[in-house]
Amino acid sequence: MVEVEAYRRLAEGALGRRIARVDAPDAWYLKGGLTAAVLDAALPGLKLTAARRKGKLLILDTARPRSDAAGPSLGLRFGMTGRLVLDGVAGVEELIYSSRRANPAWERFGLVFTDRSRLVMSDPRRLGGVILEPEEARLGPDAAALTLAELRSALSGSRVALKARLLDQSRVAGIGNLLADEMLWRAGLSPEREAGSLDGAELRRLHRHLISTLEQLSGRGGSHTGDLMPARRPGAACPKDGAPLRRATIGGRTTWWCPAHQR
Repeated sequence: MVEVEAYRRLAEGALGRRIARVDAPDAWYLKGGLTAAVLDAALPGLKLTAARRKGKLLILDTARPRSDAAGPSLGLRFGMTGRLVLDGVAGVEELIYSSRRANPAWERFGLVFTDRSRLVMSDPRRLGGVILEPEEARLGPDAAALTLAELRSALSGSRVALKARLLDQSRVAGIGNLLADEMLWRAGLSPEREAGSLDGAELRRLHRHLISTLEQLSGRGGSHTGDLMPARRPGAACPKDGAPLRRATIGGRTTWWCPAHQR
């Protein structure tokens, strides 16, 4: 989510530009039955009018240049290894699971504008994807603006592991694996806890650390800049209290936490 917000800001630099051509060389990267032919019929001639983000989804809105009638929206997902590049400048310079190299073979999708500038998705491991008219309503409230009441609603009554619930994009949109581990570590809450077991004080503490973690890591430049991040390796100790960290798979994702202070 932190990275996608950086991509949203980058994409704002292309607003007002008119699409001349769509480059979609990787059919697998197009999701929901989307094809290059559909994109070729839908987007050329339109201009970009807005760059929005909901959770980890970047949404580019379009319109017809003369009438300003709304065109289709384009949804971009980046996974762990996708980067957005505008005019040769990347929105995020470094991703921990990706490469900083520019390799044309990794360009999975792109928009070429009438001024010959380009907006490109580069993704070495093909973990992202592109969809036309994304179903935004299927996503929960955005984590960056999440209220305490919305967090309570997302967790209430659930016997699912706390981390797994936080990763459920239909409940809260935008929390990824590294962010979840970092905010739970800061909040002193075990990722194995049942999501609905938090009392009022714990819920308020989690909400406070959720918001502050997003703000701090956004300022630092990415989810990989968390204080727990250097210790996410075998044999490492908790940066807070020196206790051995524990590793497990929760919600289908590799999880690190400190059993000494995360309860």
